[in-house]
Amino acid sequence: MILSASRRTDIPNYYMDWFLHRIREGYVDVRNPINPHQISRIALSPSVVDCIVFWTKNPENMLPHLGELAAYPYYVQFTLTSYGRDIEPNLPDKKVRLIPAFQSLSAIIGKERVVWRYDPIFLNRRYTVSYHLAAFSEIARRLRGYTERVVISLIDLYAKTKRNTAGLFLSPPEGDTLFYMTGQMAQIAAENGMAIESCAESCDLQAVGVQHGSCIDPHLIERIIGCPLRAGKDRNQRAACGCVESIDIGAYHTCRNGCNYCYANFSPEKVADTVRLYAEHAPLLCGTVGPQDQITERPVRSLKDMQLRLE
Repeated sequence: MILSASRRTDIPNYYMDWFLHRIREGYVDVRNPINPHQISRIALSPSVVDCIVFWTKNPENMLPHLGELAAYPYYVQFTLTSYGRDIEPNLPDKKVRLIPAFQSLSAIIGKERVVWRYDPIFLNRRYTVSYHLAAFSEIARRLRGYTERVVISLIDLYAKTKRNTAGLFLSPPEGDTLFYMTGQMAQIAAENGMAIESCAESCDLQAVGVQHGSCIDPHLIERIIGCPLRAGKDRNQRAACGCVESIDIGAYHTCRNGCNYCYANFSPEKVADTVRLYAEHAPLLCGTVGPQDQITERPVRSLKDMQLRLE
């Protein structure tokens, strides 16, 4: 089993204490977002967790606890953009705190296990193509030697994203602008020793040097764990997503980063209501088990392919 922690919320930033309690207890409960009375209980033994993929915009709260994760292979998807607090209101200063945090994390766990995400990309009057390229170049220069890969994606303007960004006039780069911009980013990445990949994009950017990527990446996981995986494509993700199957243990409407483009939060008011339920020792993240809820043990197993191969 590959554990995703989490596409839905920033566990390392806000819920690391909760996550460590779940590791110690050996299980976690996850509410089904489609059928909220259905709760899955998921074992967290190192014998069945092949790798943990963390997603964060600020790993500072994670850094003191890395030793407690020693029994688990893992890597970190670290989103580091150039947006200001008009877009990402609750994040600390990028230059003063987040870039140094990236460097510290990489120095401890290795540059191959920290993936830089520059996403989502959008344009408006402030965040122009030239703005992005200058900022991307500066961040890439400071992360040189601290990561091997950068992942980019374009903003998806879901209905709630449009509502939450009303007045910001956001749009994804398209046509010649898209190819010029991503081609320049590919060149900057290469100059700083990084491969560049796209995330869940149907458009083909390989001609300008951007390969299709996967965030839950079987090749990286196999490299980290030292053996092949028997993992299929994640059918719960979009058609263009290249990720392999994983189990996400996060909860929607719990991320306090407050990013206006976020697809995982309905509104700041909904987040405030949900996080009031947070309890560090609870099996559920920001939730309690009600009388109509049904908890079911979810069957999980290791995906490692331990079959002996003759070379």
